[in-house]
Amino acid sequence: MNAPKMRILIVDDEPLARERLASLIRELGVGEVVGEAGNGIEALTAIAAHAPQLVLLDIRMPGMDGLEAAQHMAYYEPPPAVIFTTAFGDYALEAFEASAVDYLLKPIRKERLLQGLQRARVLSRGALDILKERTAPTRARTHLSAPVGGSLRLVPVDEVLYFQADQKYVTVVWTGGELVIEEPLKTLEAEFGERFLRIHRNALVALSRVEALARDGAGGLAVKLRGTEKRLPVSRRLSGQVRRCLKSMRRAEEGLPADAYGQD
Repeated sequence: MNAPKMRILIVDDEPLARERLASLIRELGVGEVVGEAGNGIEALTAIAAHAPQLVLLDIRMPGMDGLEAAQHMAYYEPPPAVIFTTAFGDYALEAFEASAVDYLLKPIRKERLLQGLQRARVLSRGALDILKERTAPTRARTHLSAPVGGSLRLVPVDEVLYFQADQKYVTVVWTGGELVIEEPLKTLEAEFGERFLRIHRNALVALSRVEALARDGAGGLAVKLRGTEKRLPVSRRLSGQVRRCLKSMRRAEEGLPADAYGQD
């Protein structure tokens, strides 16, 4: 009795590249293409819909690239195996090998594809971290994610209002609700530091959402954000830094009053 064919998802922003891979897989007869996607977001949706065992994943794609998509894929249970497809030069090949994941260098040969399918492995988060460190250029994620109720919840970073830490968890408050993630606030600050401002040891706020600084009932400072009625306290230690940052940002914006901050 023949073993069932491996369920494969092909992800590439170039339709011709997807068509070529699908054709090679049919010729080899070792897998079944259950879906295709043109970017990382589409790939995550397709995984939820088709439950592939393996994802052939392009790295450089518009929007969410392959490296970020793979990071989110690691939350699925079980996670699919991942083979990256890449047009990177030889300098990157050692990084893939050191990360214990396979890669296919474009243009992909049928023999090399067969070898990759036979040695497909699940991509661990540790291996992905090594890969991200060694492949340049890198960029901040476009989305945050966490498993919720058996599915993967994605939050666009552009829609985040603030991050608030509570012990080892961080609550992401965004325009669509809240999401609890297990990432240190310090890590989020390092990744998104140009877009978020630390106002307290337990809070980062989105600079694009800041409306004003105001006094709280105890005489301290609090940040008012567009999109929420909640005012977030500014620690005394960071108050001077927060004032300077917001005043500098306000002066750089055209047509806005320079004295919007620090008013009751």
